[in-house]
Amino acid sequence: MEIAILGLGCFWGPEIKFSKLNGVIKTEVGYCGGNNKETTYKEVCTGKTNHAEVVKLDFDPKIISYNKILEFFF
Repeated sequence: MEIAILGLGCFWGPEIKFSKLNGVIKTEVGYCGGNNKETTYKEVCTGKTNHAEVVKLDFDPKIISYNKILEFFF
């Protein structure tokens, strides 16, 4: 299994779409970067924390390649 972390403007819709891709085993949403070690959705929505909303994908590279995930992403 491999992992991809993709930064998005909002993670809820894309997480659902990625979870339906054949070969994606698990999805998880969260935040990367930013000024605070821990943050909340409400804080991130202010635009002042410098966090990016991200989706973490656990995927099987024998079924779907990282390049195919990126193609779907873009």
